[in-house]
Amino acid sequence: MALSLFAPSVIAVLFLVLLPDRVSASDSSAGGGGVKITYGSVIKLMHERTKFRLHSHEISYGSGSEQQSVTGFPDADDSNSYWIVRPQLDSSARQGDLISHGTTIRLQHMTTRRWLHSHLHASPLSDNLEVSCFGGDDESETGDHWKLEIEGAGKIWKQDQRIRLRHVDTGGYLHSHNKKYQRVIAGQLEVCGVEEKRPDNIWFAAEGVYLPVNGNN
Repeated sequence: MALSLFAPSVIAVLFLVLLPDRVSASDSSAGGGGVKITYGSVIKLMHERTKFRLHSHEISYGSGSEQQSVTGFPDADDSNSYWIVRPQLDSSARQGDLISHGTTIRLQHMTTRRWLHSHLHASPLSDNLEVSCFGGDDESETGDHWKLEIEGAGKIWKQDQRIRLRHVDTGGYLHSHNKKYQRVIAGQLEVCGVEEKRPDNIWFAAEGVYLPVNGNN
């Protein structure tokens, strides 16, 4: 049976089970440190202050864009917190290429295949910039572009390295805080965009399947 006939959740499980046997880096915890992040790697981003992971699911916002919602999720073992690191549109970058400070990237939600996205709609809880998931494998736009800003001296993105992601179109930094949703996604944190640098803009790559660096790097 063709893989495309499986439900997205089944594809996600198959991916996580099978992929580590095909690459040199296996599923890694937040304590591993030093692993270089390359295009094609599947990672979880942890918010430094709250320790919640960047998360999405088949639940839409009830206001604003009404696109697929993005939240902070408390548990480490949820498959809906995995994101595939992709190059920006029209890039010549290839799977296994290293990613440096200042590079524009995209993050594709592994389960739903939609892209981490932002725009000028207001976020539901704090009235900042809404962050959503949008598009799909064959649908992406500049609203999916995020600029990688590495904190500290390092110039190549590595696991456990403190980073910010700045949305290219709006200038907003990917942000979270202690504002929690109620009802349908009770206990999950709001993720939004803010225009200025704050301590709550800091994230780092935690668990994931880190693809090896290709031979041209």
